[in-house]
Amino acid sequence: MAATTSSSPHSLFLQTPNRNHPFKANNFSSFTNLKIKTFSTRRTPMSITCASTAAAPIQTQIQNQEGDRVFNFAAGPATLPEKVLAKAQSELYNWRGSGMSVMEMSHRGKEFKSIIEKAESDLRTLLNIPQEYSVLFLQGGATTQFAAIPLNVCRPEDPVDFLVTGSWGDKAYKEAQKYCNPKVIWSGKTEKYTKIPSFEDLKQNPDAKFLHICANETIHGVEFKNYPTPNNATGLLIADMSSNFCSKPVDVSKFGIIYAGAQKNVGPSGVTIVIVRKDLIGHAQESTPVMLDYKIHDENNSLYNTPPCYCIYMCGLVFDYLLELGGLEEVERMNKKKADLLYNAIDGSNGFYRCPVEKSVRSLMNVPFTLEKSELEAEFVKEAAKEQMVQLKGHRSVGGMRASIYNAMPLAGVEKLVAFMKDFQAKHA
Repeated sequence: MAATTSSSPHSLFLQTPNRNHPFKANNFSSFTNLKIKTFSTRRTPMSITCASTAAAPIQTQIQNQEGDRVFNFAAGPATLPEKVLAKAQSELYNWRGSGMSVMEMSHRGKEFKSIIEKAESDLRTLLNIPQEYSVLFLQGGATTQFAAIPLNVCRPEDPVDFLVTGSWGDKAYKEAQKYCNPKVIWSGKTEKYTKIPSFEDLKQNPDAKFLHICANETIHGVEFKNYPTPNNATGLLIADMSSNFCSKPVDVSKFGIIYAGAQKNVGPSGVTIVIVRKDLIGHAQESTPVMLDYKIHDENNSLYNTPPCYCIYMCGLVFDYLLELGGLEEVERMNKKKADLLYNAIDGSNGFYRCPVEKSVRSLMNVPFTLEKSELEAEFVKEAAKEQMVQLKGHRSVGGMRASIYNAMPLAGVEKLVAFMKDFQAKHA
């Protein structure tokens, strides 16, 4: 007998009491009712729709930030778009008339096949990914790729260049030492990772197999605004984009591999996205574990074993949402507006708040700052939490505060934080 949410007592957790809320997420066309200029976004000719029946009207509604939702400034897992959460909530019990949740589907079935194919298609549209690149949905976080990348593209004796602008670039370098012959050609550690060097001053090894960067350092708040040109035999640039993935347009063709944990900007934790040029696939070291071999995953369309199905589904909802907003050009515009508001508040505080990062490379995603009176930092975090602004404590390795303002952080969240910062300063200056 088919189960329905209207008759099952177990469906009560899907419902919210706020039935007068103005937003009703009937379908993805309601993702935004704002009049937003749509920038031209090239779509691939392939058109993929999800299997089973079309999404039924959503009866559940979401509460706004004045209700039971906080402004979550966590670095990851991070806040997700509320309208995406409402969409997922409405489909949790019975996905589009299939009689089952996405969490219950066989990854070999037609329903999930349509989900993962549409997610890939929409991501290709967002980033204009050329056809000569494969898109892989993997597991293990970006940290696993620290090993997978040298195992797939290097021999043990191959030299590799690393440009280290923060903790994650340093971790990638240290892991690569097990599988190739890496060298740090520049490190910002002595300056506490607050800058990015002039690319002309880099002493690259012409024999290096690739040049590795971390495009945005989550902990230290340092972001590449443009990218170095590899001066090596292969011309290969590889980037960890975990914390600024899909936050702005990127010319994928400049990279051999882009990899990112999804839990910052495009989904929940559990899935890692790897965009890899196809000619780099199929050259793994003999000792490469099967689960780290790009060839295995490429040949099996990311379905060699059971993938993180629900996480991929959530990423697909986010990709669809970003397209509805107008694509990554519009997303970048919104992100710049939020970041400018916060950095201006810091810089305009007469030293009460301080951001240590060089202005030209400040991250649009992760904003670290300290107080002139460091003894007030714990109180700042505590008082902000009382105002429903959480996860503002800086990373344990650097201290201070950090506001992660990813795609899904609304402008209202940053405005509230800035207002709180000004009030806190007035009380304690």
